[in-house]
Amino acid sequence: MAILTVGSADSTRARLSPAMAGVNLATAQAGNGDSTNTADRGGLTGGGAVVITSAIGATPTVTLNIQGSVDGVAWFNVPYALVATPRTFVLTALTITTAVTTTYILQELIPWRFIKTVASANTNVTLTSDLYQSGS
Repeated sequence: MAILTVGSADSTRARLSPAMAGVNLATAQAGNGDSTNTADRGGLTGGGAVVITSAIGATPTVTLNIQGSVDGVAWFNVPYALVATPRTFVLTALTITTAVTTTYILQELIPWRFIKTVASANTNVTLTSDLYQSGS
């Protein structure tokens, strides 16, 4: 697993603007476990988003948690909201059963430095996930 610094050059993702940098967490990841990469946002505390794209096979299902950590050792689910309800933050695991691309808005001012996704109970789902972090 690689740790990618938010705001650094990431050849797999274009920089959206000076205020919003993209970091790839996983590309076409199958099976269970942590995302291929972990993002390090340093001292940034602004909001952001995780965009998750799923590709599916027969009888697909996966449980996915978006997790943050202050020290890279102790992990916890970070608050996220759907675009349709941008101020309704939850901590629950995602259950993905279809081929879809969904943006999950991350709550600002939550004290986490590192972020990753963690898949479990995966049956025939591959996931691509990208973090977009506000520059503040």
